[in-house]
Amino acid sequence: MPLGRLDHYSIRTTRLEETRRFYVDVLGLEVGPRPEFRFPGVWLYNGGIAVVHVVGIDPNDPQGLIEYLGEKGMAAEPGTGTIDHVAFVAEDVEGMRARFRAAGVPFRERTVPGLNLHQMFLEDPNGVTIELNFPT
Repeated sequence: MPLGRLDHYSIRTTRLEETRRFYVDVLGLEVGPRPEFRFPGVWLYNGGIAVVHVVGIDPNDPQGLIEYLGEKGMAAEPGTGTIDHVAFVAEDVEGMRARFRAAGVPFRERTVPGLNLHQMFLEDPNGVTIELNFPT
């Protein structure tokens, strides 16, 4: 198959700082290098790999974003659209549970029947559903 692994996902938001804090403080990603685009944003890394690109929408100066990515998503609509959720393989279910509770972030848990897989679901500040998979 010509495709490799999924590289990253991108979120357009008017809530840049709140989104950064969620992914860093709640999920444990790290802010890392980002090219000098003509629009605000932050790249978030997991183990040295940029997995989430947060694209800031500046309604007072949208031109750089429009020129680079187009006018799609200039309204920063909440949620994941036709994509239901994004998922990460995770470790330390008890530690993550404690992080979410300490941060006041609601989450729900499920166990996949017959797969020995425990899951947690939560939403980022933009309504993007995040799934964490913990092999048991």
